[in-house]
Amino acid sequence: MPDTPSHPRSPAAPGADADADATHDTDLIVVGGGPAGCAAVRTAASVGMRSVLVEPDTLCRSLYRVTALNNVLGGYTSGPALAEAITAELRSTELCRPELGRHVVELRAHEDHIAVTLDTGARLTAPYAVVATGVGPLQPGDVSWITAPGGLTLPPLWRAGADDAEGRTLLVLGGDRPIGTFLRAHPATGTRLLVAHPDTDTYKTEEIRDDPRVTLLPVAHLTLTPSEGASVTAEAVGGGGERRTVTADAAYLSLGSAPTAPHGDLMRGADGYCPPAGQHSRVFIAGDLRSARFQRIMTALGSGSEAALHAYYAVRELSAGD
Repeated sequence: MPDTPSHPRSPAAPGADADADATHDTDLIVVGGGPAGCAAVRTAASVGMRSVLVEPDTLCRSLYRVTALNNVLGGYTSGPALAEAITAELRSTELCRPELGRHVVELRAHEDHIAVTLDTGARLTAPYAVVATGVGPLQPGDVSWITAPGGLTLPPLWRAGADDAEGRTLLVLGGDRPIGTFLRAHPATGTRLLVAHPDTDTYKTEEIRDDPRVTLLPVAHLTLTPSEGASVTAEAVGGGGERRTVTADAAYLSLGSAPTAPHGDLMRGADGYCPPAGQHSRVFIAGDLRSARFQRIMTALGSGSEAALHAYYAVRELSAGD
């Protein structure tokens, strides 16, 4: 198989199907190397299952943008520290073969196995798969309440460092929760955040509304217009039709995210997410890809572990019935 190094072999998991162990490339394919995918791999290894982990970037890449943590166990106070700890755990997991820098371009669920095709053309098969590809940032053109020049892309707020914010006014599009993370990460930074958001984001702004650096701008519509130099100008229309012109030194995104599921045999909801219920019996969904409501590091870790155990017990049940 092209670009596919040999996989460490191990005794089949207790009750596992020996024919499947010989026929397929691995016991479990894990798509996505964030907290959920990494937890799935570690849990699979703990019950003797081999896995292949496919990740197009670095492991736990999303954690590196979370500079301040206050909602995880283990005493970790920053995303990079947690990411490094998880990565170290994966390096010591002999039953996992990482395929980093690779994309899954298609996932197909068959009656007796899962097949994924990588961007190299390589094809991997396993009895089960955990899909934990997570989400990516929405851009101005993805939401109806913003009008922007065609093709405009802006950086998410988490990419702004202290030097980008110090003494500057930043227009933040959307009221998603990473704003609170940014403010906690830079408690002494002298910046002004103009947070333009629709009514649907109001509940997300509770934790930032009392920060003196934040000015909330509820809007029905926002139109971004070209400006001289690096500054940004926007016309904001309120719910009552009132208009105001907003100027800032730079614009950043906090619009939320869109699911990034691979093409193929996944059941998607109207919002693009892949709820665990209703998927093919050989596919388990974990992490942020499940729903927009439960996007937390702790829930991602737990759901990844649970998905791997679902696969493990499914193997045992199938074997017991043979």
